[in-house]
Amino acid sequence: MAARPYWKGQLRLALVSIPVEIYSATKSGASISFRQIHEPSGKPVKYLKSVPGIGPVDVDDITKGYEYEKGNYVLLEEDELEAVRLESKKTLELTLFVPSDDIDITYYEKPYYVVPADDLANEAFIVLREALKKSRMVGLGQLAMRGREYVVSVKPCGKGMVMETLRYADELAKAQSYFSEIPADKPDAELLELAESLIAKKTGDFDPTQFKDRYIDALKDLVARKLKARGRKIVAEDEPDVESGKGNVIDLMAALKKSLEKPGAGKAAKTASPPAKKTASKKSA
Repeated sequence: MAARPYWKGQLRLALVSIPVEIYSATKSGASISFRQIHEPSGKPVKYLKSVPGIGPVDVDDITKGYEYEKGNYVLLEEDELEAVRLESKKTLELTLFVPSDDIDITYYEKPYYVVPADDLANEAFIVLREALKKSRMVGLGQLAMRGREYVVSVKPCGKGMVMETLRYADELAKAQSYFSEIPADKPDAELLELAESLIAKKTGDFDPTQFKDRYIDALKDLVARKLKARGRKIVAEDEPDVESGKGNVIDLMAALKKSLEKPGAGKAAKTASPPAKKTASKKSA
């Protein structure tokens, strides 16, 4: 494996320790980066590290500091930070197992692949993977890496396992503060049935390759047109007006029915069929 492991250590379950390596599961996608340019000269802007009252400073003279009170800092060397002892720097101990549905999706942060560190670790690794798969449980623990300690989940992923870092409770804003003004109304039964039929028509298998970053393509096209225009300003094309969406129930009903009638509405799933009509819904309607 050509990639360098992000973390190496022991995956521990009670008295069983499994040597593992963890690799980042994500990579940078296609992107366009912009530089800040001094327009009169056309040259890129550079940034200098400077100290108020002193001016630019040498990178070798910079260290880390913690502001314990306004304007006063305690300075810390790299080896002092490395000396902070946490067992989770070398050991990921699974201390709790929960059904995956118990973890709200908003807690998940970033995925990593977990693989056995050597052939001797294969047997124990496979046993743990299959036990998690059969029980449909997710293992939870804490892991220290890159200057902080994370709550992490571990679950099966193909022949290996995937670890995901989780946010701490105090890192998430309370959803209620955003959702409190949404009414608790029950939807009209016929509207709900139409929406379910539309979802069923567009149901299909997840294929991440069918989604492309169209904004990147649009930026590349803009750059190409700008070069062709020899620096002249590109005028944006007029966009069609977007309706406000403040229609009544009749507008929503008509929109849902029209969506179901569109030829491409069932393109995503050839085998999906609309949900069966519910007798109870009819009566309540």
